[in-house]
Amino acid sequence: MVDHDALAPVDYLLVGHLTADLTPDGRQLGGTASYGASTAHAFGLRVGVLTSARQNDPLLEELRQWAQVVVLPSEFTTTYENIYAATGRTQYVHGVAAPILPEDVPAEWRSTPLVHIAPMADEIHRQIVSCFPESALLVTLQGWLRRWEADGRVRFKRWYDQDVLNAIDFIVFSEEDIAEAADMEAKIAEVARCLIVTRADKGGTIYREGQAQSYGASSVEVAHPTGAGDIFATSFFICWHLLKHDIDRAVRAAAILAGHSVTRIGLQSTPTPDEIRAVLNDGGI
Repeated sequence: MVDHDALAPVDYLLVGHLTADLTPDGRQLGGTASYGASTAHAFGLRVGVLTSARQNDPLLEELRQWAQVVVLPSEFTTTYENIYAATGRTQYVHGVAAPILPEDVPAEWRSTPLVHIAPMADEIHRQIVSCFPESALLVTLQGWLRRWEADGRVRFKRWYDQDVLNAIDFIVFSEEDIAEAADMEAKIAEVARCLIVTRADKGGTIYREGQAQSYGASSVEVAHPTGAGDIFATSFFICWHLLKHDIDRAVRAAAILAGHSVTRIGLQSTPTPDEIRAVLNDGGI
């Protein structure tokens, strides 16, 4: 664990489990906290991660190259196996780390400008959003939409929390995340300040106070989709901050960076500083 006395302020805080992703090449670092940390680091920001994992898990050292990390002790590291087919993704969870509660948030990080709530396995208490009254808040919803059976197969779980929606600035999820309850999109859009629903190679939809606007995606050859949504959400949030809160430009920039990401595999899909500079300097976005 990180000694809280040694924590420095950060610009971008991610709250959520890192994951161990089981792949044909072995056990690899994953999860929104990991893709988000590597992306925010590439933007040049000081990054913090509040997570939980098995003590001395070697994946933690990989995460620490991009961020200060506070690790809540756990018997397990949250572990996922993703199986992709033409019909979509089948997901299994093989272990879940400890919950993350409001009292776990370090005092040093409660005034971080950009806070990204990034649940992976329904591990984050809803009241954690009240810990950051001075921050802009983004939630990537996927981990609050998950439950699992005895064999570990992940199933969909409906979610709606008026208090959370009232407290946050942005909420992001994919159409695949709510495929079993498509009505959730309209219901959340009615009350969210800003909802972004991503639709892979079809781009996505931005809802502001219930009003919908579509955006496009880059036409690229996809090497692997894992992490693209996390990179999109993180890039959007940071670009929104850097581009003086211009949501439309931030979405276009994030879509370009996410398009680059799917041409690479794993955490190599993180945007490069050169790609980021090119997008931010593009007056046409």
